[in-house]
Amino acid sequence: MHHPLRLVETKPGSYALLLSAPTAVDGDIKEVGHEPNGYFWEGVARYLVQTEAPALADRIFYDPEGSMFCAYAEGRDVLEALAALMRPLTTDAVRVRRLVTDADAAGFQFDD
Repeated sequence: MHHPLRLVETKPGSYALLLSAPTAVDGDIKEVGHEPNGYFWEGVARYLVQTEAPALADRIFYDPEGSMFCAYAEGRDVLEALAALMRPLTTDAVRVRRLVTDADAAGFQFDD
């Protein structure tokens, strides 16, 4: 199975992290009341950055669409760090369910 996350160089020194549907956990995301779209994954990314890597917050710019998550940064290292946080959630139903539960409990709002 291909991995849904891709890191690409959009122009010299500028990078994008892309996640295209579907993922292995789409059904699980729906079961916990969310749509597995680009806006949901933006929420996942923002929550992960907020809780696990706050130093990245001002270095990532989000531009999701319905069918695709997209984040931009000037540093490849920034998006590699974000990809490392997100990657397990795209394949592990238990982890994505736990993240949604934790985020909901913390009052975090997904915009999906």
